[in-house]
Amino acid sequence: MSQTIRVFVNAGAVDLPSGADVGAAVRAFDPALERQVASGTAFVTDGRGIEIDTESPLAGGAILRVIVRARRSEGADADA
Repeated sequence: MSQTIRVFVNAGAVDLPSGADVGAAVRAFDPALERQVASGTAFVTDGRGIEIDTESPLAGGAILRVIVRARRSEGADADA
């Protein structure tokens, strides 16, 4: 029997095989979010709010948040 770990992505629990990385957790939670992270339109932070790489290994109980970057058109007024 393989050992699993439970991690939390955007407050949702995800069970993964031991040794899984951040990318696997995001992919298991929501494949669309994983594609956004891969394309650079989103990024992942740890429970402290520090951005982490998708290849970082996880430990059981890890808390991850996926942040989608706000996109503005080139002509948008930043003060609007």
